[in-house]
Amino acid sequence: MASFEDPEAAEKAVEALNGNDNAGKIIYVRCDQKEIERQAELKEKFQRIRMERINRYQGVNLYVKNLADNIDDVRLRKEFAQFGTITSAKVMTTEDGRSKGFGFVCFRSPEEAAKAIVEMNEKLIEARPLYVALAQKKQDRKAQLASQYMQRTSSRDMPEHRIGPGVNLFIKNLDKSIDDEKLREEFSQFGTITSAKVV
Repeated sequence: MASFEDPEAAEKAVEALNGNDNAGKIIYVRCDQKEIERQAELKEKFQRIRMERINRYQGVNLYVKNLADNIDDVRLRKEFAQFGTITSAKVMTTEDGRSKGFGFVCFRSPEEAAKAIVEMNEKLIEARPLYVALAQKKQDRKAQLASQYMQRTSSRDMPEHRIGPGVNLFIKNLDKSIDDEKLREEFSQFGTITSAKVV
């Protein structure tokens, strides 16, 4: 933790250092929050991402994983055809043509896609339970996973108290060689540090 006198200095530190590489580890820097504030912020962010995704894709493209090696494009289309008009069905393959075990099925309408999710998720095909969900762009999936990760680790890793006046920053994933003094040095470039503590 690093405590700043000036909130603007704390924001500068967050903007400059969050996501930086520190001895091979990506560090996380953010303003310290109470648990209830963190949860509300994460929930709002997740809902915003979810709504953007729903609006952008209109719920027609499905991601299907845990496919058996012998499932090809034709078979994938056949398995999902009962739910509506399929505009495309594709099993992802390696350069030599072997299945990667996942694929995509795109329906004409969101209603058809929703019905397919309900009926096909966890259905056994070739003795393997399928995972079927709306397809997401990589950046949306990363944002969702980051949000879920922060929710899981927030109560375990983040203290709920402030260690001094001003603004506290929470810094996660520091290299073991970083001590209180090195932490203070790194963050002092952004403003007056009232305390720096590696916990």
